[in-house]
Amino acid sequence: MEAGKFPAFPYKPYTIQIDFMNALYHSLNEGGVSMLESPTGLSLSLSLSLSRIFWTGKTLSIICSALQWVVDRRQQQNSGKGGKPDKNQANDGQHGSDDEPDWMRDFVVNKDNHVEEKKIKMKKFGKPDKRRNQESCRDLFSRVEGGGDLVTKKEREILQKNNDAVELTDEEFLLEDYESEEEGACGKSKRKAGGGSLSSPSDEEEEEDQSDEEEDKEKLKVYFCSRTHSQLSQFVKELRKTVFSNEMKIVCLGSRKNFCINEEVLKLGNSSRINERCLELQKNKKKKVSKIKNLGGGGRIRRTKASSGCPMLRKPKLQRQFRSEISQQGALDIEDLVHLGVNMGTCPYYASRGMVPAADLVVLPYQSLLSKSSRESLGLTLKNNIVIIDEAHNLADSLISMYDSKITVSQLENVHSHTVRYFERFRNLLGPGNRRYIQTLMVLTRAFLQILLEDASYVEVPQDSEKAFGANDASNSSMAINDFLFSLNIDNINLVKLLQYIKESNIMYKVSGYGDKMASLQKCTVHTSTGECSEEGSTLSGFRALSDMLLSLTNNDGDGRIIVSRSRPRCSRQQGGYIKFVMLSGEKIFSEIVDQAHAVVLAGGTLQPIEETRERLFPWLPPNELHFFSCSHIVPPESILPVAVSCGPSGQSFDFTYGSRSSSIMIQELGLLLCNLATVVPEGIVLFFSSFEYEGQVYDGWKASGLLERIMKKKRVFREPRKSTDVESVLKEYKETIDTLSLGNSKEHPASQSGAILFAVVGGKISEGINLSDGMGRCVVMVGLPYPSPSDIELIERVKHIEGLGNSNSIETPKFPVTGEVYSGDVKAGFEILRGCRHRGKEYYENLCMKAVNQSIGRAIRHVNDYAAILLVDTRYASDPSNRSFSHTTKLPQWIKDRLISSTDSYGEVHRLLHQFFKFNKNRESH
Repeated sequence: MEAGKFPAFPYKPYTIQIDFMNALYHSLNEGGVSMLESPTGLSLSLSLSLSRIFWTGKTLSIICSALQWVVDRRQQQNSGKGGKPDKNQANDGQHGSDDEPDWMRDFVVNKDNHVEEKKIKMKKFGKPDKRRNQESCRDLFSRVEGGGDLVTKKEREILQKNNDAVELTDEEFLLEDYESEEEGACGKSKRKAGGGSLSSPSDEEEEEDQSDEEEDKEKLKVYFCSRTHSQLSQFVKELRKTVFSNEMKIVCLGSRKNFCINEEVLKLGNSSRINERCLELQKNKKKKVSKIKNLGGGGRIRRTKASSGCPMLRKPKLQRQFRSEISQQGALDIEDLVHLGVNMGTCPYYASRGMVPAADLVVLPYQSLLSKSSRESLGLTLKNNIVIIDEAHNLADSLISMYDSKITVSQLENVHSHTVRYFERFRNLLGPGNRRYIQTLMVLTRAFLQILLEDASYVEVPQDSEKAFGANDASNSSMAINDFLFSLNIDNINLVKLLQYIKESNIMYKVSGYGDKMASLQKCTVHTSTGECSEEGSTLSGFRALSDMLLSLTNNDGDGRIIVSRSRPRCSRQQGGYIKFVMLSGEKIFSEIVDQAHAVVLAGGTLQPIEETRERLFPWLPPNELHFFSCSHIVPPESILPVAVSCGPSGQSFDFTYGSRSSSIMIQELGLLLCNLATVVPEGIVLFFSSFEYEGQVYDGWKASGLLERIMKKKRVFREPRKSTDVESVLKEYKETIDTLSLGNSKEHPASQSGAILFAVVGGKISEGINLSDGMGRCVVMVGLPYPSPSDIELIERVKHIEGLGNSNSIETPKFPVTGEVYSGDVKAGFEILRGCRHRGKEYYENLCMKAVNQSIGRAIRHVNDYAAILLVDTRYASDPSNRSFSHTTKLPQWIKDRLISSTDSYGEVHRLLHQFFKFNKNRESH
C-alpha cells in the first residue's frame, strides 16, 4: 500500500502533519516497531470556534493516518491482493477468566479442545477422596508432606476458644476435594462436572451473537492507549472530528472506578476495594433454571442461567441494548458511556468490554494493554493487529512498574490468621490435597512474617536468612529472587502448582467468607495484632496481594529484585514492614506484545534518547530495523525565549543541588527572582519545584520573610494540590483569575495585580497532562534539576540493572558497594552507587531528570500563535559543554536547545531579554 492523501483530516494540514501521517502509514506497512516523535504543539491545525483560535495536533494525525491504513488494508484484502491475517488463538481461554460475570462466561460454550488442558480433579465437598494421593507431589511439598500439624499450641488454644463460642453451619465454606493426578500436570486444572447441567446461552439470539463474535476475532483492530483517562477522553473528542467516528466501531475501555454506577460499590472510594467488591459480587451469583432442552434420542439436558450478584448486571438483555446503542451513537468517551449506563440502569464497564470483539478501534489505558493478565481478562487479541502507545516517553518504567507486587505485614497477619482459623475448623473434613496446599500457604506466610517481625511465635527460619536480611530494627534489604527463596528455605515449594490451586480451589473466597461470617455472628470485628481493618483492606485483598507476590517469585532470577522493608511500627496499630518485588527487565514483557502484533508504534513529544528505550524493551531488534521519525517544531523562533538563569537579582549564584537548595540564602534569592518576574511577565507564571516537600519549604520560607506578600501584590498565588482530584478546580480558578485580570475589570482583586502564579511539582498532575497555553503559561520557571531521590531503593536497583545491560564480560560488570545490599534508604548510600556507575546507569539517572524537565517546560507552548519564556534556574544549566563530560542542556528538545541563551552576565540581562520578548509578542498579537 502506498501512503497517499488522508481525506479524513478535517482541516487543511501543514506540511509537517502530512510528513508525520506518511511516516506512520509507512511504519504500519512495514510492521515491527516504530517510534514517532512529535514535539509538543507541533502538528497543529487551525479551527475557528467561539471566536478563539483552537489548535489540534498529533492526535488527529495519528487517527487519520492509522485508520486510513486500516481502511486501505481491508479494501486490499477484499480485492484479493492482501493475505488474510492469521486467526488469533493466543487467548482461547480468555472467556474463562474469573474477572467476568458468570452470564458472560456462560455466553460461550466450552469447546472440546479445552479438555486436554485439565488435569486436576475437583469433587463435591464433604467426603474426602479415599483414593491414594499420587506420589508425584511429594517433592513439591516436602516440607508439609504427611499432613503434619502446623498450628502452634497458642494458635490452637485461641482457635478452639473461638470455635466453642459460636455454633455455625459451615458447609458452604468447605472446599471441594482437590488432588494432583500426575506430576506433569502442573498448572492444568479441571473442575468435575456436577450433575447434568450445562451453562449455555438462554436463547437463539445469544447463540447467533456467539458465532458473530467468533468472526469478529479475525477483524483487523487498532489499539490506542495512553496514560490517563483524561488523555483517552481527549483522543475520543479529536476522533469525533473525523468521519471515522461514524464509519468505524469504536469502544473506550477504562477502570471499574471510572465506569462503575453501583453507588454502594462506588462509596468504597479506593480503586482496589472497588475492584475487589465488583469481583466479589460476581461470585455471589444466583442460578435459576432457564429451560430443559430436548436432545436427540429422547435425552434431555437441564440448562441453567446465571444471574450476577450486582443489580447492574442482572439483565443481560439490557447489556445487549447498551451495546446496540453504542454502535449507533459513534465514538463515546468514558463520561458518555457512564451517562448512558446510568440512564439504562446497566453496567457500562462490562458492556464496553463486551464490545471489544466487534470493535475496529479500542481506546484504553496503559495498564489494560501492557499487563498480560489484563489483556487476558479483557479478551484483547493482539495478533496481526496494530498497537499505538501514546505518551511513550517513560514507557519502559511504566511497563515494568505494572508487574511490581507488594504485601505488607498487616496483610500477611490477616491472611495467616484467617487461614489458620479456617484450617483448624475444617482440617478433619478436608481431603489430603486441600490440607497439603493450605499447610503450604501457612508455611509461606509464617516465613514471610518471621523475616519481617522476627517474632518467636512464628515458625523459625534458618539463621542464614538473618545474615541475608540484617538484624536492624529498621532497614531495607535487596535480594535476587533465588537468594530470597533459599534464605527462607522455601525453594522446594512448587509455586506454579500452588498458584494454580489458589486459582482453581476458590480458597480465597472460602477462607475470607468464613472469617467474615464468624466475625458477624460474634457481633464484633475480628482484629489481628496488626489491625485487620487497616488501609490494606480485607482478607480478600490480602490474599490477592499474596497471590501476586507468589506469581512474582516465579519470574526468572534476573528479572527483578525482592525488597524487604523491616521498619518498626511507631504505634500499636501501625505496621510499616513489607515485602516487595520490583521488576527490572521489560524485555520479556514487551516481546510478547511485539511478537503478536503486526505493528507497534510508540508516539510521544520527546522520545530521545531512543537507544535507552531500545536496550530496555527490544534489545533483540537491530538499530537499522527500528523505524524512527521526528518532526521539527512549527512554533517560530520569536515565540519562545529559553534562558539559563545562573544568578539572581542580588548576584547570588543559583545552586539547587541536594545539599544547598534548602539554605535560607537560596530560598530568598529565588523569592527575589520571582518578585522581579512578577513585574515583567504578563498574565500567568508557572514555577516547577522538584517535590511537594521542597515546594512547601520554599512557600513557608517566603511567607515568614514577607517575600510572599510582596509577590502577591503583583500576582495572585495558587498551589498545586496533592490530591489529583482537586487539580481541576485549582486550574479553573487560576485561569479565571488570569482572564479576569487581563480584562482589567476585576472588583475582587487589587488594581496592582496583573495575573497569577502557579506553584507546581515535577511529576505531578500539572507537569504531565495539562495544557498551560496562552495566558496560563507566559513564563515557565524550572527550579533546579529535578533528579529523583537516590534514597529510593527501587530506583537504585533499576540503575544497577541498567548499568549492567550488555556487559557479558564479568570483568566489565560494575562492582557496587555493599550498601546496595543492606540498604537503609539514606541518600549517601544511593550516591555511592551512582558514583560507581560508569555509563548506562548514570545516563539513565540523568535521563530521568531531563525527561521530567522536558515534560514540564513543554506545558507552555501549545499552538502556533502561542508564546512563552522558559527560565532554567540553576548554574548547571549554564555549564559549558566543553568543560564537562555531560551538559544538561544537550538533553533538551531540539526546538528549545536551538534557541537557548545558555549564559548571561547578570540577572539584569535576563530582565532586559524578558521585557523585549513580551513587548514584541504583545505588539505582534495586537496586529
